[in-house]
Amino acid sequence: MVVSISDLKNHVGEKVELRGWVYNSRSSGKIKFLLLRDGSGICQCIFFKGACDETSFEKFGELTQESSVKVIGTVKEEPRSPGGFEIGAQSFEVYQIAQEYPISPKEHGVDFLMSHRHLWLRSKKQTAALRVRAEIVSAVRDFFDGRGFTLMDAPIFTPSACEGTSTLFETQYFDETAYLSQSGQLYMEAAAAALGKVYCFGPTFRAEKSKTRRHLIEFWMVEPEMAFYDLADNMELAEQFVEYVVQRAIKNRPDEMAALERNTDALAKVKAPFPRLHYKEAADMIKKENPDFVIGDDFGGADETIVSSKYEKPVFVHRYPSNIKAFYMKEDPDEKGSSLSCDLLATEGYGEIIGGGQREDNLEIIEVKIKEHDLSMDDFKWYTDLRKYGSFPHSGFGLGIERTVAWVCGLQHVRETIPFPRLYGRSYP
Repeated sequence: MVVSISDLKNHVGEKVELRGWVYNSRSSGKIKFLLLRDGSGICQCIFFKGACDETSFEKFGELTQESSVKVIGTVKEEPRSPGGFEIGAQSFEVYQIAQEYPISPKEHGVDFLMSHRHLWLRSKKQTAALRVRAEIVSAVRDFFDGRGFTLMDAPIFTPSACEGTSTLFETQYFDETAYLSQSGQLYMEAAAAALGKVYCFGPTFRAEKSKTRRHLIEFWMVEPEMAFYDLADNMELAEQFVEYVVQRAIKNRPDEMAALERNTDALAKVKAPFPRLHYKEAADMIKKENPDFVIGDDFGGADETIVSSKYEKPVFVHRYPSNIKAFYMKEDPDEKGSSLSCDLLATEGYGEIIGGGQREDNLEIIEVKIKEHDLSMDDFKWYTDLRKYGSFPHSGFGLGIERTVAWVCGLQHVRETIPFPRLYGRSYP
């Protein structure tokens, strides 16, 4: 019977077949130990001389790290073994003896590991982080699907900018110029007019020549958009969403958190409601610790850390100056110069994980803003149509998956939060 290591608990006392790769092996006289991994977990297989066939026992010494094998044996409970179970092995069959594995227990530099990312993925902490990522992705979909949202796929090729022309990837689209998507938001605004509550979930691209621990060139975002939601409604939904995602991840992935050595005490406090700060309050807070900060500017990573360090929960900063926000952000009618925008700053110095706000729904104003941002009115004709035919108040936000995974896992760099990261200066493998 072929089983997975994660399912051994259901087969105690039974003879089973495991298929996987050699994680480690060692010999001690008449006993040989094999740690086998199969993608679902790691299991210790014990070969006793006389209890397994002679051929398998003699060939054990040929095994190398990452050799692929099949092991047949009986499942036993053993609390000291990884996962709490082990295999009393009777035989094994080799699929392939691996060449000398380039990644060893010794320390390797980041550049070496990134160049061998296709192999580095097999390590315990990397697989743990990617399982947490998968849990978070599943939680994202379940949250919105369970609250009446409709999934809508936004295009990757777009005719214009969404988040500023300086970070666009330009490409040839037959006889036209197109760009890789910076965000699906504008398309979700159109979809919200048709379906009320929608979200898109996919890759986005920013041509930023940045090498900070928070930036990737290609990253994944989930972007909900809601008809007839104002800024307050938007923040309430965002905090419910983040609470759900974080609490589900730490509940369903305790083994992975342990492998990552992640203390989840701080994450357990991520429960709505979250604190809310006006931009001016947050700016004053930053100015006290960073005298060089100019009130009216956007926040840098260090500035965000100053604000978030004051709270045990993520904190909203709202009503940023209009002149530092995108053209589609609505100005607060009661506070000239301030936008109905919000960012959510994660705890423990992980910075902004959500950006969003209420959209400008007035046709005349949006046309003026498009011109002020030096954007082509022809490219945005379809977008202005949304303000001509049944315009309505609406809001939304975007959450970056990689920053969220880094925060939940306690990782210091987003490069370990996605299987094959795309970084400035690196597109291999």
